Amino acid sequence: MNRRTRIFLPLIIAISIAMGIFLGTSLNYQKKTITFFGGTPQERKIKRLIDYIQYEYVDEVDTDSLLDGTIKHMLDKLDPHSVYISARELEGVSESMNGKFVGIGIQFRMYRDSLTVVKVLDKGPSEKAGIKAGDRILIADNDTLYGKQINSDYILKTLKGKPDTSVDLIIYRKSEDELLPFTIVRGEVPINSVDAHYMLSEDLGYIKINKFAATTYQEFKVALNDLLDKGMKKLVLDLRHNPGGYLQVATQIIDEFLEDGKLIVFTKNKKGRIDETFATSKGDFEDGHVFVLINGASASASEIVAGALQDNDKGTIVGRRSFGKGLVQQEMQLGDGSAVRLTVSRYYTPTGRSIQKPYENKGNGEYFNDFEQRYHGGELMNADSIKVNDSLKYETPKGKIVYGGGGIIPDIFVPIDTTMFFPDFHYQRSRQFVFQYLDTHVDEFEGWSFDTLMSDFDKDKHIFNEYMSEIPSEFQSFTGEEEKNFRLYLKALFAQQIFDINAYFRIVNEQDMMIRKVIELHDEGYPIDP
Repeated sequence: MNRRTRIFLPLIIAISIAMGIFLGTSLNYQKKTITFFGGTPQERKIKRLIDYIQYEYVDEVDTDSLLDGTIKHMLDKLDPHSVYISARELEGVSESMNGKFVGIGIQFRMYRDSLTVVKVLDKGPSEKAGIKAGDRILIADNDTLYGKQINSDYILKTLKGKPDTSVDLIIYRKSEDELLPFTIVRGEVPINSVDAHYMLSEDLGYIKINKFAATTYQEFKVALNDLLDKGMKKLVLDLRHNPGGYLQVATQIIDEFLEDGKLIVFTKNKKGRIDETFATSKGDFEDGHVFVLINGASASASEIVAGALQDNDKGTIVGRRSFGKGLVQQEMQLGDGSAVRLTVSRYYTPTGRSIQKPYENKGNGEYFNDFEQRYHGGELMNADSIKVNDSLKYETPKGKIVYGGGGIIPDIFVPIDTTMFFPDFHYQRSRQFVFQYLDTHVDEFEGWSFDTLMSDFDKDKHIFNEYMSEIPSEFQSFTGEEEKNFRLYLKALFAQQIFDINAYFRIVNEQDMMIRKVIELHDEGYPIDP
């Protein structure tokens, strides 16, 4: 331990203790406004300590950074989901969960020292102004953005701003080989949480939700109504890799499936207060059957949806055991633009089970990344390898046995498809390859419809062969099935760039084992009522 560490360690411990006292006495979000350094002895104590460090300590110290680290250290001692969010991080998190941001509406990347538009976002200012994918943004408000090293934060700061402000751009358009001036008025750009919706068959619909944000319910209703208009009788609700979000939004979606008066979820805080949420009579899909797809990355609000439907004997849960998060967080502002998300209660499914997996005596790395443990334990390949606790056994109204204590166990298990997993190199390199290919073959897909791409894309394998010719030899070994699935993945990436994310999922789902299992069940007339 060096001299500086010996000096700082007592200070950090002292601040941790003082902050712990402060949180314990003042952080009652229902009754008090959260303020730092008020009139209590504990608050005055920590304020005095920080003043000593700031004004008397022998070296210059960034007390803000010291305090941030101390808060994070304290929260790490609570549970894995109580977290500190700095002011800088909070802006991005808030945008994502609000379902919109203010900017010019593009996806971009630095390509050969130029800021290049990868995708123009639907209904955004750039689309209205006529910006196209492949355009190089050379200058923004007289600030040169090419030929130098700039990071994403700098670009975002330049292109984003307040609503109705403008930014003057000079763009190089390769297809026209000329510089073009644009003035774009910044505006709200939607961040969609419903990735895709389409019909899998004549009466089987599909909706993919990536998170439960402020706008998710409205997006879901649009998708649901569109599919109902197309004759949907059964729905596949894909919640795989959905980490959760707002509980209230999840309950709104569940209400579309459950009859009036059915219990959706209840929460309990440290004082024993129970808050229950019940379905209403407004649901538009109460008579339809829903298949919910989950996996080990389906968490929190996704598990509330799956648990509510499973416990009410409504629908069928398909896939693999979910993540296992049964804790509810409250976001609390700290007065300087930062915030904490503090666990304030636990939630329980209608039968009364908590699906929170154990986190005591586990580091955050082990807690959040237990994929390998599940894989080596065999549960990703075999349902019989899923460990259950008989003391946490519950029964649904129709007599189905369900378990608490670590995620939602599906009604119908589908093993992992190892042929769909490629080395990380391919996921990264293939996206770069697709962008480069489209950038240098501008006219190849001109006038193509989605149906044309589905039937005619890379029939002679020239695109696949070009990709393989550009990668190191150690990544060129594919089995026949792996090559087939990777070519499908390449096709989906092209569809995403040429059309949209909906087109991407329509293609990758063709070989998806869970989707194929649902179609098999559907074709067999499942569910068969007793």
